[in-house]
Amino acid sequence: MSSVLSRPAPPETGLISGRKYALDGLRTIAVAGVFFFHTATESMPGGSIGVDVFFTLSGFVITLLIMKERLATGRLHLGVFYAKRLARLWPALLALCAVILAVGFLFPASGWGGQAAFVLPAAGYVMNLAHFGMFGDSIAGETLGPTWTLAVEEQFYLVWPLLLLVMLRFWKVRATAFATVALAAAFVLNRFLLVTAGQPLDRIYNGPDTRADELLIGCALALLFTAVRQGSGLHKVLLSASHWGAPLAGIGLVAALFLLKEPDTPGTWFNVFWTAGPAALALLSAVLVGSLVLQPAGFMSRFLSHPWLARPGRDLSYGMYLWHLPVYLLLMPLVPTLPLRIALTAALTVLLAYASFRCVEQPLRRLANKRLDPAVVRSTPEPNPAPEGTREMELERSASAS
Repeated sequence: MSSVLSRPAPPETGLISGRKYALDGLRTIAVAGVFFFHTATESMPGGSIGVDVFFTLSGFVITLLIMKERLATGRLHLGVFYAKRLARLWPALLALCAVILAVGFLFPASGWGGQAAFVLPAAGYVMNLAHFGMFGDSIAGETLGPTWTLAVEEQFYLVWPLLLLVMLRFWKVRATAFATVALAAAFVLNRFLLVTAGQPLDRIYNGPDTRADELLIGCALALLFTAVRQGSGLHKVLLSASHWGAPLAGIGLVAALFLLKEPDTPGTWFNVFWTAGPAALALLSAVLVGSLVLQPAGFMSRFLSHPWLARPGRDLSYGMYLWHLPVYLLLMPLVPTLPLRIALTAALTVLLAYASFRCVEQPLRRLANKRLDPAVVRSTPEPNPAPEGTREMELERSASAS
């Protein structure tokens, strides 16, 4: 009985097999950028690019998970996919909303007072739409303002798995990757049309359509890596490009952290940046992500895979993203000295993220996996070993089957 209910072993799929610990370290760097953007904006004006990195990385990782399950079982269990994603993200968000509401009610003069109106948009994953006034007046969201990124992702993932399955029904993996790139380009054109039409920055910044290209670039990279056979000509080309691409992408993103200030005043630079800027940052992120996967023994991969970076990225980055701004706003009237306030915010954010992980996220995720994994196992076909030379053909066949 235990063997029947055990989780299926992931298929041997070359570039997409195994956990990518360097990507966990990259999450830590990205959330640190967002943290300093909100707490020390003058020192790190481009810290918001952590969001662009997150979008690209999210598209990559989620698409890898989808493709791994499809290659292992011959299908994607959409109900299980959505239930697991909800169990992974929603409880910690609801816990944050509940704490803010409770503290705001008990201490209305605190930095968490008057936040009740923001809870529903945050918990309902529509904060991005509320930011640009889809439900009436535009709202900033204050303590819960950063949940706009979670809303963009969840709105995207309502559509992407279904669209991906439709494309894979008719096309092979490589063709689907190219179609995904074309779709990303279409969303860049959509953003260009919005910019030239004079749409307000809130609409351009927060739209599910105006951020879709960043997620799709990560998705396309995951599909490409699914189709590439290790040792093939394309793999060698990608590996060679990653040797120089990784340093350039890394340097570009680090420079952007300290030098890039997103334009907020209409003009030529505003039009150029908000048309091409998000896609350019996503492409740099994709080059870096791809290089980390292609060169797991490289210096940058080994650096980002260090437990001090990888473990917080794996376990705490989500909680840190949720809690950092509420903590900073709570401390703002209490700690007037900025360096001390930032240090206290960092310490409390890590503690609250740890509590969220251990007390909320991890237990509920384990419960969800225990309940949901057997449905995936029951439909997993018996393994059918194939000769090594037919591996690429089997990957393509599995990905193009209905």
